[in-house]
Amino acid sequence: MRHSVPKGIIGMVHLSALPGSPGFCSTLEEVESQAILEAQTLEAGGVDAIMVENFGDVPFQKTVEPITVAAMTRIIRAIVQNSEIPVGVNVLRNDPAAALSIAAATGASFIRVNVHVGAMLTDQGLIEGEAAQTLRLRANLGVDIAILADVGVKHATPFEADWSIEQEAKDAWHRGLADGLIVSGSGTGAPTDPVLIQRIQALIPEAPVLIGSGYRGEQTTAHAAIVGTALKSEGRVDPSRVRELRFRCFS
Repeated sequence: MRHSVPKGIIGMVHLSALPGSPGFCSTLEEVESQAILEAQTLEAGGVDAIMVENFGDVPFQKTVEPITVAAMTRIIRAIVQNSEIPVGVNVLRNDPAAALSIAAATGASFIRVNVHVGAMLTDQGLIEGEAAQTLRLRANLGVDIAILADVGVKHATPFEADWSIEQEAKDAWHRGLADGLIVSGSGTGAPTDPVLIQRIQALIPEAPVLIGSGYRGEQTTAHAAIVGTALKSEGRVDPSRVRELRFRCFS
């Protein structure tokens, strides 16, 4: 059985550096307060869902430390309790077990997994998909949490010489049992090629296909768009940008 994937605009809450990461320079209370404020701003502006990720924790680890899990659980639980829309989790660089555990503990309803199947070369080295472990953990936890899997994930190069985004999409959907497929541009804020969206939709018409980067309100056939950069001004969520994008998308 597939799990429900949010439709429409998924607004990003990019957490500032968390305790234990090199950039942490404030307090956990300040990071939490800013995250809650940004989530409230996104919801008030009309987004359909929220995703929270540890964006400030550069350089990223393949799997995160316990303090990161603890801090994200605290913050995301507060956001879930204050939100009337679905909340998702992404643990960078690629820690689906942590993301799923945080979601289960906080009441979040979906997670993003950058590398769900196959393998990608990244600035963290080789990252291998853990679909088997992730699906079994979800089954053991008995939770209704959707898995959104990137295909051709940004900031990465395919490891396999004969890789194609179509094959990764088919593997992620049919063999990795992802609930939705995310297609992005080459990096954060980079436009997603609409032709790629259409190709994957034609290949797997039953799969929800999401835009993962660079969306700014243009017409699209995608199921949803994950939006961060376009909603920010000087590094913070800008209420006017949220309202403008929401109006253009759904007017």
